[in-house]
Amino acid sequence: MTDYIPRDIASYVEEALSSMPVVVLTGMRQTGKTTFLTRDNALKDRRYITLDDFPQLEAARQNPETLIEGEKPITIDEAQKCPELLTAIKRAVDEDRKNGQFLLSGSANFALLKDVSESLAGRAVYLSLQPFSRRELQTSTEKEPFLPRFFENPEILESGTCAALRPEEILLGGMPPVCLGQAKNSRLWFSGFEQTYIERDLRSLSQVADLVAFRRLMQLASLRTGQILNQTDLGRDVHLNAETTRRYLGLLETSFILSRLPAYRGNRSSRLIKAPKILLADSGLVSYLARVTDLTPSADDPLRGPLFETYLAQNLKSIVAAHWPGAELYYWAISGRYEVDFVIEDGLDSIAIETKAATRWNRSDLSGLEAFLASTKRCRAAILAHNGTQAARLGDRLWALPLTTIIS
Repeated sequence: MTDYIPRDIASYVEEALSSMPVVVLTGMRQTGKTTFLTRDNALKDRRYITLDDFPQLEAARQNPETLIEGEKPITIDEAQKCPELLTAIKRAVDEDRKNGQFLLSGSANFALLKDVSESLAGRAVYLSLQPFSRRELQTSTEKEPFLPRFFENPEILESGTCAALRPEEILLGGMPPVCLGQAKNSRLWFSGFEQTYIERDLRSLSQVADLVAFRRLMQLASLRTGQILNQTDLGRDVHLNAETTRRYLGLLETSFILSRLPAYRGNRSSRLIKAPKILLADSGLVSYLARVTDLTPSADDPLRGPLFETYLAQNLKSIVAAHWPGAELYYWAISGRYEVDFVIEDGLDSIAIETKAATRWNRSDLSGLEAFLASTKRCRAAILAHNGTQAARLGDRLWALPLTTIIS
């Protein structure tokens, strides 16, 4: 058994359990939910059952009230598989509302599952476990993240240099068996992950008539990670009609393979793009699906920039989910002119981040950030996130910061 690596979200889960009767922790399959639930110091003494175990699932279906009886707080993994159990939890909470009594987990987004979300309305808080972040892999979760501190005080930069992000970190991503070196062959592991997801998780969520077309859609989505979603073009390339394309994208989103990054609308430009961006959940998964094996500059792979952006996104989501619950993540674009990869908004204020895979930049790389600053008076800082090793102030509210600093 490998040593347990603390997860960034642990303290927030503990806080949520002290405030709500039901806490729901979701996330893509194989991101480490079960290990977290059974080995984290604050959670490991809870009663634990998993509905991946067929006898437990049958017991939950036949007599859900008996299964959840007892004074000891209970953790139920893959809880979405048994709606009858969720109905029993609803009744138990309504009869005796005790904070922290139920911790539910699953590899489907409960908030997007109609029967589940209705059962837990007003009784649950939803949290999400991302793939391993760089902070977690470097076991630095006890340290407060840089970005929320920088948001409060954009003058806190430490002197000196930091390490650049290595291409292999992005190619491996954050899926525990891969990034922790448990899988000797990462591509073979991802192949098994893809097959298990399509043959097991997908069919538990919905009937998919054409698995070949679904797999092709997932692969083409990986080639578009970091791009603004054009559902019509995507469906046409896979030879699917609009309704089927919409449904398949919804399944990818419900199972956390893909997320839609909404457009920021904090100003009133009539040319603001409003369609979401699509981002796959893990840069390692994108590398596998898109057959990317070399991210060094000499390889000149067209997905190099989008993969850096995807890796930054999964780390930002981890930081926001665990340490910045009041913040929301967006992107910003004005049609045909400017774009900013990420905007983090907290209240009325924001911070903008543009990703640069290279170690150097030129003035044109700052145009989107400068346009955002000009149109968004309450933007506290605009950051060019580069893969160099040193920070520099470039102007009023404008910075160039190493990627590794931003996600530290």
